[in-house]
This record gives sequence, C-alpha cells and structure tokens, in this order.
Amino acid sequence: MIRYWFDIRNSFLISHFSFLISSSLILFCFISSVFAQDDDIIKVESTLVILNTTVTDAKGLPVSRLKQTDFKVFEDGQEQKVEVFEAEKTPFAAVILIDTSGSMETRMSMARSAAINFLDGLRPDDVTSIYNFNTKVSLVQDFSNSRDITEKIFNLKADGYTALNDAIFKATQELEKRPEKRKAVIVLSDGADNKSARSADKVLKAALALNVTIYTIDMSSVDTGGRDRMQNQGALKNFAEKSGGIFIPTPGGAAMRTAFKNIVQELGTQYTLGYQPINTKKDGKWRAIEIKVARPNLNIRTRKGYNAPKEK
Repeated sequence: MIRYWFDIRNSFLISHFSFLISSSLILFCFISSVFAQDDDIIKVESTLVILNTTVTDAKGLPVSRLKQTDFKVFEDGQEQKVEVFEAEKTPFAAVILIDTSGSMETRMSMARSAAINFLDGLRPDDVTSIYNFNTKVSLVQDFSNSRDITEKIFNLKADGYTALNDAIFKATQELEKRPEKRKAVIVLSDGADNKSARSADKVLKAALALNVTIYTIDMSSVDTGGRDRMQNQGALKNFAEKSGGIFIPTPGGAAMRTAFKNIVQELGTQYTLGYQPINTKKDGKWRAIEIKVARPNLNIRTRKGYNAPKEK
C-alpha cells in the first residue's frame, strides 16, 4: 500500500498533492487504530509518520510562510527525510470537553464562557463539538461550524466524580471519524481525575497515534490546596506538552479571550510534515521526535513522539 502511494505521488505530485494528504489523514493509511469498548488498543500498521506542527515567534504568535527546506525532522536523534509538506491554512475539527464534576461547582460559569469564547473565534469551515464529563462523558452539542451554542450548556450542573482520561479518549475516538486534517481537544478542567477506567498514559498514546493536539485550560480555583493543585496542573500540562498543545493557567477576562483566539489561529496555520522512519523495526518502542527550524528565536511544538508498531 505504501509503495502504491508513492507511485501515485510521483506521477501526480502537483495536481493531487492536497488530495493525497487529505486522504492519508482521513483514512489514516499510515496509522490504523482499533478502539476496543473496554480497553485501549492502538495498532500502528504502516510507516508514514505525520506531524501537525505549530511554529510561533517570541510573542507566541503563529509564524507563516516557512518552506519545507526550513524544517529538519529527527527521530531518536537521527535526521529523517521529509516526504510530505503542507503549509496552507486549513479547517480544523475540535472537541471541547467541559468538566462538570462536583469540584467545578464554583467554576461552571467561567467554563461556559470559555466554550462560548472558543466558538466565537471559529472560521466558516472549522467544526466543533462539545461534551461534558463528570462520572460519565455526555454529548452536549454535535460537530457544527455554528458559533451558536445549545441551550443545554446552561443546564449543566456540577456533580459527581471526574473521568478526565475517559473524556479525552472519547474525544479522540470522535475525532478519528472526522475528515479534517487538523484535530484538537480543548479541555476545561481542574485536572482532578478520580473516576476514569483508562490511564493517562493509554489515553495519551491514543491521541498521539491519531495526531490529535490537546490544549488544556486549568479551571481550578486559586483556593485549591497547593500540593493538590500542582498535581492536577501537572496532569493537564502532560497532556498538552506531549501532544504539541499548550497548557493555559487559570484563565479569566481578557487573558482567556486572547488564549482562545490564539488557539484558533494556530490550529488553522499549522504545518503538516510527514516522513518514512529510517528505523523500520516493529518493536513497539517509543520513538522521540524533534523538529528544528532554520530560523532563530522561534518555538516549535508538535507531538513528542509515538510508539512503533509491534510485530504480529
């Protein structure tokens, strides 16, 4: 299948480039994932690795107009040949996860406002869905490009435990079905998971396998105990940093609106790079990824790596 893909690419590189990239991401030719109902099973069957990459300047603003020759990709320290490159502005699909557990009782109004702020920044072709989670994960609003928000969100009440990991896994499952090239999860939570059936590690592996970027917004109260708050923030930071997203400390007012505006902007201006790993061993081991750009004073964010496929 990979050989056939390259035959098509060599013959129709210019006229069919965008179609091939879209198809590879939609059908996930390079990654075949299987989600069991009661556990997490991620199987990577082929070798093309796709990276959605954000490049920002010293002010945190997305940088555009970079070329393929500006990028170098390394896997486990070894430079890889970039086979796929795309820099166009493109629509994204995002899932907003709103924590409605009991610990969020005093923060529900702010969480609703954050979701509304994100929808306000959508472009015509961007789509977003909204889920809330406490003891279970529930759909609030299905994928849509509308900036209007369902009245159901105003009926959400804070109650129960916090299945944060399960919520992110559910969002990843839903994004797998979407045709958009760039996919993200926006988590509004105080980070205190105490109910999930899945571990954070398994959920993160699922997100990395599907190239989903996770953005986490700390909704914890400043009155939360120091040690507990640091631990909860650490969980949110881990999801964001390893998937190529960002962690936003407790938001409010203008700072929150600016943060969501920047997320929407960078999702639409990411660079898509792809390579065939030089290391073809199917050992299931972690492969660390690093991207460098041939321009000074720029920050690069992408997923930190992936787990190689295992021999059957």
